[in-house]
Amino acid sequence: MENNDNIQVKKADNAKEGVIAGRNPVSEAIRSGRAIDSILVARGARTGAIVGILAKAKEKNITVKEVDAKKLDFLCANAHHQGIVAIAAVVEYSQVEDIFALAESRNESPFIVVLDEIEDPHNLGAIIRTAECAGAHGVIIPKRRSAGLNFTVGKASAGAVEYVPVARVTNIADTIEQLKKRGVWVYGADMNGTDYTKCDFKGAVAIVIGNEGKGISTLTAKRCDAIVSLPMKGKINSLNASVAAGILMYEIAKFR
Repeated sequence: MENNDNIQVKKADNAKEGVIAGRNPVSEAIRSGRAIDSILVARGARTGAIVGILAKAKEKNITVKEVDAKKLDFLCANAHHQGIVAIAAVVEYSQVEDIFALAESRNESPFIVVLDEIEDPHNLGAIIRTAECAGAHGVIIPKRRSAGLNFTVGKASAGAVEYVPVARVTNIADTIEQLKKRGVWVYGADMNGTDYTKCDFKGAVAIVIGNEGKGISTLTAKRCDAIVSLPMKGKINSLNASVAAGILMYEIAKFR
């Protein structure tokens, strides 16, 4: 088994960045405490040694996703992945508390960006990059149905992931409630809201940006204190998520 895994590592040199393929490599990555964004398991492969690996992943609170074996083939450049692949995170995930701590260290009111199921890694990276430039103290993303801190996100962020805490939470709606209890005023971005130029973004603020296609969920919208919109003057009625986020982040920055 060890020889097979050693061969696998060499064969995977042309695989996508951040991909760890094979049972032993994945197991060792978990054991070493390496930052892992997620583990992908081929459908029907939850047997034998993989069962033990997934148990270790659960102990470390690592997200596990079941995918078609062809996806693993693609990620590993057709190397022998043995039905399991880990996607390494480019940096460690933070906690929500780390975001508040950063704001406090700067003697500033918290400025937080909450992302409700942003799935495109390029969008996530671009938002993190703008968040760093606009002075946001952190970004919050969900564990499920969201891009994670993989190599593509790190590259799209132009290195901003090294400076902006990104916290991954189980439930966005519940997290919004926790932010509100700590004095943060939460604004959701949606096409049916108040013109953003008419809002007062002073104090502790969080802006919620929704999924590229669906926008923010109904439950998330209900938890927000207010809904804000960007006026659409053309034929198209929506902006790219990262563009909308950038406009709103810099509007918030004007008040700080």
